[in-house]
Amino acid sequence: MLIGEIFELMQFIFVVAFTTFLISCVDYDILFANKAVNHSQHPSEPIKVTLPDAFLPPNVCSARIQANSFLICILVIAGVFWIHRLVKFIYNICCYWEIHSFYINALRIPMSNLPYYTWQEVQARIVQIQKEHQICIHKKELTELDIYHRILRFKNYMVAMVNKSLLPIRFRLPLLGDTVFYTRGLKYNFELIFFWGPGSLFENEWSLKTEYKRAGNRLELAEKLSTRILWIGIANFLLCPLILIWQILYAFFSYTEILKREPGSLGARCWSLYGRCYLRHFNELDHELHSRLSKGYKPASKYMNCFISPLLTIVAKNVAFFAGSILAVLIALTIYDEDVLAVEHVLTTVTLLGVGITVCRSFIPDQHLVFCPEQLLRVILAHIHYMPDHWQGNAHRYETRDEFAQLFQYKAVFILEELLSPIITPLILIVCLRPKSLDIVDFFRNFTVEVVGVGDTCSFAQMDVRQHGHPAWMSAGKTEASIYQQAEDGKTELSLMHFAITNPKWQPPRESTAFIGFLKERVHRDSSVALAQQAVLPENALFSSIQSLQSESEPHSLIANVIAGSSALGFHMGRDGQASRHLSEVASALRSFSPLQSAQQPPSVFQTAGRDGEGTQPRGASAMTASGADARTVSSGSSAWEGQLQSMILSEYASTEMSLHALYMHELHKQHAQLEPERHTWHRRESDESGESTHEELDAQRGAPVPIPRSASYPFSSPRQPAEETSTLQTGFQRRYGGITDPGTVHRAPSHFSRLPLGGWAEDGQAARHPEPVPEESSEDELPPQIHKV
Repeated sequence: MLIGEIFELMQFIFVVAFTTFLISCVDYDILFANKAVNHSQHPSEPIKVTLPDAFLPPNVCSARIQANSFLICILVIAGVFWIHRLVKFIYNICCYWEIHSFYINALRIPMSNLPYYTWQEVQARIVQIQKEHQICIHKKELTELDIYHRILRFKNYMVAMVNKSLLPIRFRLPLLGDTVFYTRGLKYNFELIFFWGPGSLFENEWSLKTEYKRAGNRLELAEKLSTRILWIGIANFLLCPLILIWQILYAFFSYTEILKREPGSLGARCWSLYGRCYLRHFNELDHELHSRLSKGYKPASKYMNCFISPLLTIVAKNVAFFAGSILAVLIALTIYDEDVLAVEHVLTTVTLLGVGITVCRSFIPDQHLVFCPEQLLRVILAHIHYMPDHWQGNAHRYETRDEFAQLFQYKAVFILEELLSPIITPLILIVCLRPKSLDIVDFFRNFTVEVVGVGDTCSFAQMDVRQHGHPAWMSAGKTEASIYQQAEDGKTELSLMHFAITNPKWQPPRESTAFIGFLKERVHRDSSVALAQQAVLPENALFSSIQSLQSESEPHSLIANVIAGSSALGFHMGRDGQASRHLSEVASALRSFSPLQSAQQPPSVFQTAGRDGEGTQPRGASAMTASGADARTVSSGSSAWEGQLQSMILSEYASTEMSLHALYMHELHKQHAQLEPERHTWHRRESDESGESTHEELDAQRGAPVPIPRSASYPFSSPRQPAEETSTLQTGFQRRYGGITDPGTVHRAPSHFSRLPLGGWAEDGQAARHPEPVPEESSEDELPPQIHKV
């Protein structure tokens, strides 16, 4: 915000000026009482030193500054940097004024009411204004996805590069093992190199440079990018001392008071910068990501607190006892005679003992803490939506805890990494990022698609299951993606569901609509299994007591019902039966969570199934029906997902529905991994990062000659001729989305999934809510070359 940037400029001036004053204008001999000061004419009078006595006169202070050439050099560099930030601030003022005018004149939203508008309301107005006034001249209508692409263009690229393990942020160190180093400084350099810096890959905010879209000069471009990375790394080395000094001063001024007031604050945890990028969906706004991770903060903290060393607990208790004993004596002496504080280092000792006791208490667990890591990990998964396969069933292991700590790190670790960033960032750029120059060039060429009215965007952000789906994430038979083209960890499928639920009026492409329809049918089938199993399972007192304590008006209690119910009922069956029970419980919750029809319409299939199975309905589903669908219908009137007045309430239900989808899709993925074992790791193994190994395995099976891979990091999915491979990758992503096919493509008959609404499950016989996609006025033949309508 504008006010925040003004205070940032003022903070920079204050830090530089105050540090200069402390270095050159303070007489520390007087401050530490090493030099006597007497203002009286009579030496026998008591000496009273004031704070101004330690300040040097202005002429002496100025002379000391002028005599320090190193300090003058730092002040000059700081002045140049401040002027740069001032120019950027003035530019931002112009941008903010344009945004201000757009909201007032185009959207008709006064600034006084803007804080009370939700994002969905603002987005709906933008879509409506486009229909009325054609604010984007290249398209007749703007979709919700177009708006997200404009806002998140570069962030989608970063999420995709982290997902494909292209950025060098994971390292294996001799003593530390697998570590992650991703700081704000390193992120700034990545964005400077790729997106907006001088000589970057993008020529402006919406268009990739033309030469990077052609494969003919990829080697020359890779060499050019490597040289640019080298010079930026050298510049980081030269500026390292100044940046390091600034980081230390800023951290000292920012955290010293907090450490004195709350010594345990550095022992608190926060989501790491890497975790925010790894857990982020494609096309997820900042406030959506922040809200989702905030909901997972408490269960994540509880999970990390489960791992307490008994030996460390005993040591902490005894150290706290000894320190507390000494502190108690000093406090008692101070109460008896306050002159004790005048003794040298007594006040310092009291302060350090208090800090030490607070730190020791942080290692002493609550005696009422219950160790249930598997349930906590499932609650965390419901909110963060992404989790490596090998974590499930191993939540009690320290290896899982250490890997999760890379996403959810200590605040102290975050500060330490930021302090080390000026030293380590140049090494990463020069040693680790430069060898990946060719892979980066290939990535931007192969995964960039030009969207009419939007510009160049990352093809992964299209969330096209056919082009980037993973067979192990319910995309088998629906995707044509090779290993090189697949998004890892179910990123495409989960992002699609998240965007569809968050934006229920969005009309997805045909393949995406078919994927959602297939998921709906699978939910129907698994929820029916839950109804059948409920009739033969005995009543569980533990789950009944847990459910009785839940508030049926809160959507988040539905997640607790599912997890608690599945865990409690797991005692009646084996491991395989418990996994099946997890799946059926979540499916039943999703089915009961569907939007209901208005009072004038006949009851839906889900409602009928609930009444027919009355008395045998799953225990988790009954509460979900009451607190989920009914509450949504009452709060929003005729439609569960329409209406702006209840958008805040509906957003909570949308978040809960997405949480249930994440649990359900992970359970399906787990079943698929058990039935058809293949590699499912958190990050791609070394074999995946080497094109030769994958080709040799494929060609050994098929008896075909090994083709030379285009890039060492991304293998082909099948042995093709070089010309065929190039044409496929160049044209595979540059096609028309939204159910409109390219010329020459065989038109398929529309399936019964093509008109399913999103954000819930449509009932059989329900009329479709979404209109047919409106074709553009101009034909594709009229478009300029190299531009494909999306």
